[in-house]
Amino acid sequence: MNYILFDDQRVREELLPLTFTRPVADIRFGISTMREKWERILGKKTSTLTEKYLSKKFPLIKKKEGNILINSSICPNEALLKQIHSLKPDQALVGKVKVIAMNLSLDNIENMEISDSSEISLEAQTVCINNIWDLFSKLDTTIVNDFEIITKGRKSQPISDTNRIIGNHKIFIEEGAKVEFAYLNATNGPIYLGKDSEILEGAVVKGPFALGENSSVRPLARIYGATSIGPHCKAGGEISNSLIFGYSNKVHDGFMGNSIIGEWCNLGAGTNTSNLKNTYDNVRIWNYAQETFVDTGLQFCGLIMGDHSKTSINTMLNTGTVVGVSSNLFGSGFPRQFVQSFMWGGFNGLRKYNFKKAMEVAAKVYARRGLEFDEVDKKIMHDINMMTI
Repeated sequence: MNYILFDDQRVREELLPLTFTRPVADIRFGISTMREKWERILGKKTSTLTEKYLSKKFPLIKKKEGNILINSSICPNEALLKQIHSLKPDQALVGKVKVIAMNLSLDNIENMEISDSSEISLEAQTVCINNIWDLFSKLDTTIVNDFEIITKGRKSQPISDTNRIIGNHKIFIEEGAKVEFAYLNATNGPIYLGKDSEILEGAVVKGPFALGENSSVRPLARIYGATSIGPHCKAGGEISNSLIFGYSNKVHDGFMGNSIIGEWCNLGAGTNTSNLKNTYDNVRIWNYAQETFVDTGLQFCGLIMGDHSKTSINTMLNTGTVVGVSSNLFGSGFPRQFVQSFMWGGFNGLRKYNFKKAMEVAAKVYARRGLEFDEVDKKIMHDINMMTI
């Protein structure tokens, strides 16, 4: 079988600005990305059916027959996989509101064409992404599920007796990870430390919590679950129920709650995000597809930030702020609650960020991690910039 993870178009639009720079398959949800979840259970690599401007970085691999297309907004499990593998050629597995998977020949892949008579109904129970705020509101479930799968049948590295540990849930420490003189509270959920990660002295961590490979939690940090920090990140200050994708930093003091931070972001010292309105009303956030603010149905919702965006020292962000790709916020006062991609400024006004300068900065931050910001990455950023003009 040839496995292809496809973007559910409605979900992709709901996940903007995070899906400006990646397919839905590469959204981090829990400890791992959706692609990592599927490749782990399938035991095979996947390719991607996504937007044309992303396809060079995330290519589609097609075969004449036996192409299994899977909706990448849905978390896998054994029962679901069994139903997918039961699909016959030109048959689709459908849920109440979305196509789950299809078995298609080469000619039908890109249009995903299938007759209604070839549909079978979903029986398996699934966890899926429907809205962008699901990425933090369902974090407890997805961290626990990922933890059980990743650690099954494996033994954790020993935990140093310098740490103070409470709670009955498991703590798993991968090879090379370090934690000394920290407070680890596994009362409400497990704690996972990825390879070569580190929790430094005096940090207080409450599960469910996951720390990605080569990431670190700074001294005296206070982190409450459910929180997941991706690979190559630095986290400090106070963080509650938040998701950081990877290669991003929130090193210093300042509060961040019920928030989602993309890759290559940096929150300056003292940056604070509000996650609760003074009126205790539901939080409304910007929806790209509807081009208006929509009700999340949640009392708690903080910051949603696209890749490569940054804040300066002491930046203040209102409840339910959405920031696009590669924007820079600074100055006193609260900037508006929706900031488009490639903007520069804050409360006193926003102007277009010089694209050439933005690319120079992106190249520098990649280089700091030993990576190359290549022409493919630059072209994707160019296309996103053109969408906002």
